[in-house]
Amino acid sequence: MKYCFTFLILSFSFSFSIAQEHEQKYFPVQDTLVQQKLEEWQDYKFGLLMHWGPYSQWGVVESWSICPEDEDWCRRRGEFANDYYGYVKAYERLQTTFNPTKFDPEKWALAAKNAGMKYVVFTTKHHDGFCMFNSSQTDYSVTNDNCPFSRNEKSNVTLQVFNAFRNQGIWTGAYFSKPDWHHPDYWDPAFPPYDRNPNYDPAKKPEKWKSYVEFTQNQILELLTNYGKVDLLWLDGGWVQPFTETSPKWGYKPMHQDIGLDSLVVKARKLQPGLIVVDRAVEGPNQNYLTPEQKIPNEPLPYPWESCMTMGDSWSYVPNDNYKSTKTLLTNLCLIVSRGGNYLLNVAPDANGEWDSIAYQRLEEIGAWMKINSEAIYNTKPVAPYEQEAGSGKWIFTEEKHGARYAIFIPNEKTTKTVKLDLSVFPDYRVRTATCLKNGAVTKVKGRFVELKVGGKDEILVWKLVG
Repeated sequence: MKYCFTFLILSFSFSFSIAQEHEQKYFPVQDTLVQQKLEEWQDYKFGLLMHWGPYSQWGVVESWSICPEDEDWCRRRGEFANDYYGYVKAYERLQTTFNPTKFDPEKWALAAKNAGMKYVVFTTKHHDGFCMFNSSQTDYSVTNDNCPFSRNEKSNVTLQVFNAFRNQGIWTGAYFSKPDWHHPDYWDPAFPPYDRNPNYDPAKKPEKWKSYVEFTQNQILELLTNYGKVDLLWLDGGWVQPFTETSPKWGYKPMHQDIGLDSLVVKARKLQPGLIVVDRAVEGPNQNYLTPEQKIPNEPLPYPWESCMTMGDSWSYVPNDNYKSTKTLLTNLCLIVSRGGNYLLNVAPDANGEWDSIAYQRLEEIGAWMKINSEAIYNTKPVAPYEQEAGSGKWIFTEEKHGARYAIFIPNEKTTKTVKLDLSVFPDYRVRTATCLKNGAVTKVKGRFVELKVGGKDEILVWKLVG
């Protein structure tokens, strides 16, 4: 049984507040196949998230600019910035010009594999309702005749992505938005929308809501039937849930939005045995792991979890995005793994279906580091004190399951040629040798401190500490 998964057999729940707007409880998984798959997923540590849709043509935030909430991420720009209805019409017309002829999922999959990524989560549908897959439930999709890319042999984008990544031995995950702002049974065109929630009361129009539930379930089942093996179902839009005291109160008028997920998950796992379901921010048995967003906790969390974070500043493509350095991305990976979590790193394709060259460069550099140091990442568990400040940098610690520990040094501007590691942080573990994974240099340990040679202010080095 893996480190964090000792918690899966317990009958009680754990409270958490990391990266959530309210306190929730974690409900351990009961399905043994899902437990086994979660164990494997926890060892993978590193995955790829992609936000992509017609909005990439404008270089704007995904979906949120058509939401009428007064929030920074809902700002509208351009010709229709001050005309909400004109803006929405122009946004929805992006379907008619979306033609990413340079779409090459095999290139993405190879880059992800070489970077050491073990699973992918792809936006099959975001909140705007546009489907990046061939859905029989709507015309608002990339395969519909209204979209010029529909005539391309790769038009069923999700199928192409899943096949390409599966061929590289990478798990596939379907991001799917529970709210659909294009669907008339979610945002009724007879009324103006006023926030992210339905613009009518489902309790007053139960048949209308029932129709929406059927539509949503049918789309999810399509993804789990027609797209080969799917390992993760990653459901976003946490305000779509049964309304309880612990529900997130998002939007101006939160309301009861039950899409029958419990029964749907039963059907889903008949199609995809062992399917990991991530009903984000929804307290209950269908949130098989938790997803802090753009945050890294200070210490391990007592349940399976994943930090989803952007490589640049934006989830979706924007021109000239500010990409994080390779050092920052690797530091995030090491910090997350040292707390027992997984790192889901987002890269956003542009309107042509290409990644920025900087994204490829970052992944190539991460891959070069992983080829040397991956044993300190995969199949590891947290070990106290998780990290230690060293003045000239920071130490991060992980532990392999057979007992050896790893010390990962994150340099800073004060780093010189050597650094001291204080081994008193491991009172229960006597270290005898420290071996640098990069060059194989072995340093014998004779006391509390060991002095190690480092590579300068930009190079992250790893030592294997053997007792």
